Amino acid sequence: MRKLWCNDQMSAENSSTRDRLLAAAERLFLGKDPEQVSVRAINAEAGLNPGAVHYHFGSKEGLVAALLERELVPVWADSLAPVIHRSEHPEEGEPFSVADLVAAIVQPFEELIRTEKGRTLCHLLACTALPWWRMPVSSPWFSSAPFEVMLGRAMPGLPVREISERWRLTFTLLLEIYGYASAPSSSQPAVRSETVTAFLTAGLTAPVR
Repeated sequence: MRKLWCNDQMSAENSSTRDRLLAAAERLFLGKDPEQVSVRAINAEAGLNPGAVHYHFGSKEGLVAALLERELVPVWADSLAPVIHRSEHPEEGEPFSVADLVAAIVQPFEELIRTEKGRTLCHLLACTALPWWRMPVSSPWFSSAPFEVMLGRAMPGLPVREISERWRLTFTLLLEIYGYASAPSSSQPAVRSETVTAFLTAGLTAPVR
């Protein structure tokens, strides 16, 4: 019994330490370019020893991924839940369309860039995902799989490779628009959500050559 209590206490302490590191990183990322924030600065901001980030997250990239997963997964899950249901059960209501999928993806980005924290999170997502097109996160919302499945349901005539390539182009453009162009330090003019949605829908539904 004592061993179980000790394990629970250690788990709670680790969770608390992780939360302190994530909160410290978020504060620092809001104050300056995230790429200029060092691991040492995050540990110091959290009031922890110099090895805390590497012990709990493995690296700065691991910490950023955990922060993005904590903050963004609920946002996309709420927006996409009704769209997923419609794609899985087309017999229950209006036909599921690519425009529905695109609108459900664009809406969270639009809401995020209205605040400084949201713009910072979008910028972090772009910086983390674009260079290697992957993220060290277990959530399916940080992979292309669920989106490719829904696109395939909306356009059953598209070959699998075409679906994958179109989705990759779509998400790359989204991250460029909302992650870089809408970054706190960017001077580029904003693109209207209607234009983004229409453009992406047209690209995803283009005839197959």
